[in-house]
Amino acid sequence: MKNFILLLLTACMALPTVAQTPDKTKLDQYFDALEANNKYMGSVVVSKDGKVIYSRSIGFADAEAGKKSTADSKFRIGSISKMFTASMVFKAIEEKKLSLDDKLDKFFPTVPNASKITIKNLLGHSSGINNFTNDADYTSWMTQAKTQAEMVAIIAKGKSAFEPGTSADYSNSNYVLLGFILEKVYKKPYKDLLAEKIAKPLGLKNTYYGGKINTANNEVYSYSYSGKWEKGPETDMSIPGGAGAVVSNPADLAKFIEGLFAGKIVSAASLEQMKTISQGYGLGMFRFPFGDKSSFGHSGGIDGFKSMLSLFPDDKITVAMTSNGSNINPNDIGITILSWVYNQPFDIPDFAGYNHTPAELDQYAGYYESADIPLPITITKEGTTLMAQAKGQSAFPLDATAKGTFKFEMAGLEMEFNPDGKQMVLKQGGAVYRFTKK
Repeated sequence: MKNFILLLLTACMALPTVAQTPDKTKLDQYFDALEANNKYMGSVVVSKDGKVIYSRSIGFADAEAGKKSTADSKFRIGSISKMFTASMVFKAIEEKKLSLDDKLDKFFPTVPNASKITIKNLLGHSSGINNFTNDADYTSWMTQAKTQAEMVAIIAKGKSAFEPGTSADYSNSNYVLLGFILEKVYKKPYKDLLAEKIAKPLGLKNTYYGGKINTANNEVYSYSYSGKWEKGPETDMSIPGGAGAVVSNPADLAKFIEGLFAGKIVSAASLEQMKTISQGYGLGMFRFPFGDKSSFGHSGGIDGFKSMLSLFPDDKITVAMTSNGSNINPNDIGITILSWVYNQPFDIPDFAGYNHTPAELDQYAGYYESADIPLPITITKEGTTLMAQAKGQSAFPLDATAKGTFKFEMAGLEMEFNPDGKQMVLKQGGAVYRFTKK
């Protein structure tokens, strides 16, 4: 449920209006390259004026069974669920069941600072409530079903990060609580409210509250890549709730955000409140720049799933991406899609890289420490793939770009090895860290 794709940041440049029907050939070649090199699995839809101008599905819904993804495949969309929850909260406000000024203690008084936290604070991540997915023990119980009472207790035991309204920090706890509040004021389960308030009115046939993944229902598993696609864990959907439990696909997501902006879910006044950015956050959405254009939407990540939904109101362009496996930064894919939409140049990447011998890879393996950062890294070899694992984190594969040089594109990270000097240099985000092999 992390906000994985903080996206579409490029140099500020004036962009032309989108061509009516851009040529799809090069964009198809781009996705062909991603699929052929095991860089991405998922589906994409681009629409203009509510009509699809590009769609593509690549990779596997079930890699073990050899089942390919299609346009009908359905994905866990993670934190894009928050846009659905926020929309239903504003619908409840319009129906006089809630107010932005209602305090949390009206519903869940055990949460720290509940008497000071408003519905608006929850929507805009300005509550100060601890983000439970950051807790050290989260991965030990995330696959186990939880009741509402258990989730509230987990959230309530965390300490406040700041006084409500004085700052803002992304917290899934806010939207789990908002989902529970909707259930209380309507006296219905979230899954029924999602169907009643959004899916049925907009004709979203592939959007619903998720459960155990069922490939027979065109749902897909999520994967990570370490020389091959490996199936990831499944968070029990009783845990993310209104913060990340929705299942959907790009076609439905495009219809959802277009319906939201067309006034089919909430009023124009409510939408304007949702769009208003304060301390980096809207009330259920973000503003994303691309050149001199601005879009609104949300990104999402849960288990190995990553997703992005974005609408450019001025040009009536929507981009929806859902992924169940990434070995490349999804933001780069979003930028490529928008470059195609706005007739900007983009490259088809060459993933040929460098083929190390087994002996060369063996030289790089080992345990590395740095005086620059207190984060030791272990390098191992799995077959012909070099793997890196920082202490307390998951292992990730490294792609060779030259002799002794490797990248992990998902994190914009590069490692350069000097086996003779037992040194490794890590570069990320303009910073340089030097490590020594122990």
